[in-house]
Amino acid sequence: MGLTFYWYPNCGTCKKAKKWLDEQKLDYKPVHIVETPPSKDKLLELIDKSGLPAKKFFNTSGKKYREQNIKEKIKDADAEEMAELLSSDGMLIKRPIVTDGENVTVGFKEEVFEETWK
Repeated sequence: MGLTFYWYPNCGTCKKAKKWLDEQKLDYKPVHIVETPPSKDKLLELIDKSGLPAKKFFNTSGKKYREQNIKEKIKDADAEEMAELLSSDGMLIKRPIVTDGENVTVGFKEEVFEETWK
């Protein structure tokens, strides 16, 4: 089972997740989330499969999130509008995102990775 690993190489959380995936010897395809952000449709699919609300896909601690006042912009937005906004800039997306096409994890919590990807 190959995984797709959306990440930003300068992100500390992403580095931890990559190290975990490497230690488990899991096969994954890395995708630079800023150079190649997922499309709106791909994001809608990931949101749907993750079972999480679309708001959970935003990098709320990111500089751009704060500068562009995204919190206000998405207050009344639907998943479609949020996916559109997320696909416009990979820096707005919480990372890493890992998927096998069925399961999706957002961010890195070792216990969640253990449960989902081992």
